[in-house]
This record gives sequence, structure tokens and C-alpha cells, in this order.
Amino acid sequence: MTNEQKVKSWIDYLSEEELRFVKRFVLASGSLKEMAKIYGVSYPTVRLRLDRLIEKIKIVDSQQITSEFERVLRAKYAESKIDVGTFKTLLALHRKGEGGSS
Repeated sequence: MTNEQKVKSWIDYLSEEELRFVKRFVLASGSLKEMAKIYGVSYPTVRLRLDRLIEKIKIVDSQQITSEFERVLRAKYAESKIDVGTFKTLLALHRKGEGGSS
């Protein structure tokens, strides 16, 4: 298997900032209260960030999603990088394109 054929791991989809967050989270022994202090934000803000990261990891690690495009699209939606309308439109167009090319 060449590097190009290598299946990506969930960690390959994380940004540098997300990796730093995970590292800090581990070093803080998983304490969201400590993470809030480190980042100078509220506990709910850190919780939301962690929830989005968890959702992104679940999405990119899902074996049910076989399309790289769909995996990336769902990850961007989980990160709140795209809104629900854009997500649904792009996913529908992608699926229509996949069905039309078989």
C-alpha cells in the first residue's frame, strides 16, 4: 500500500489548533474547568468546543461514510464552518453526482 492509498486516520483530519486543544485537554487530565482557565473562556464555551471536536472525530472515523468528500463536508459542518443549508445542498448535489456517474 502506497502513501496515497493509505486510509486516513481520524487524527489526520484535525487542524493544528485542534491537536493543541487535545494535547492541553490530556495534560489538564480532562478537566474542562482547567481548560476554561487555560483559554480564558467560560466552561460552556470549552464544553461546546469539545462537543464539536467529538462530533468531528465521530464523523471522520465513521466506517459508514465511504466518500472522502462527504466525510470532509460533514466534518466542516460539525466544526460550524458551514451552515445547515449549505451542508444539505452540497451533500444532495454530491449524492446526485455519485448516482449519475454509475
